[in-house]
Amino acid sequence: MCRQVCALWEVPLSDGVYTIEFEHGTTTGKRVIHVNGQEILRRDWMFKLVGRESFYFGEARTKAVICIEAVGGFSYEYSLHVNGLSLQKFTQNRARTTRTWQLRLDERDHRVVLEKDSMDVWCNGQKMDTTGQFVEDGTETVFFIGEHEVCIKAFSEQKKRGVQHCLLLDGLRVQTS
Repeated sequence: MCRQVCALWEVPLSDGVYTIEFEHGTTTGKRVIHVNGQEILRRDWMFKLVGRESFYFGEARTKAVICIEAVGGFSYEYSLHVNGLSLQKFTQNRARTTRTWQLRLDERDHRVVLEKDSMDVWCNGQKMDTTGQFVEDGTETVFFIGEHEVCIKAFSEQKKRGVQHCLLLDGLRVQTS
């Protein structure tokens, strides 16, 4: 069965990047939401063609709202709000509060996310067990991916304001892309 997706968004969370698809029947009011290809909400007949649909997704059950607004005739505009923020503002906020690295290790891709406020570390959707310690020039947060030691160093640079983070894999610094 062919789906008619009206809107598509990608939302980065600590446990992964989620693809949200929205179908909207502009004559029946049908509303269907898929997250990573899985249907999570369906309303087949709705008399009101505009409005909001709320749902939760991800490991942390993040709240999202799809807003449906008429822009003239049978034209509609769709926007996504995550944790009360527009997707753009939410993504900008995450860029400030998290740091993400992409690794290729043992012929597998790994996505490592550091939540700067809590110092939680996620790898491929799993919250990692970490060990933190203070060192001469900052802190080190250590965890393992298989047999490989991974270390996230937090330090201050005199030239840059704020705390900087780098990732070491088996003692070697991983370049960010």
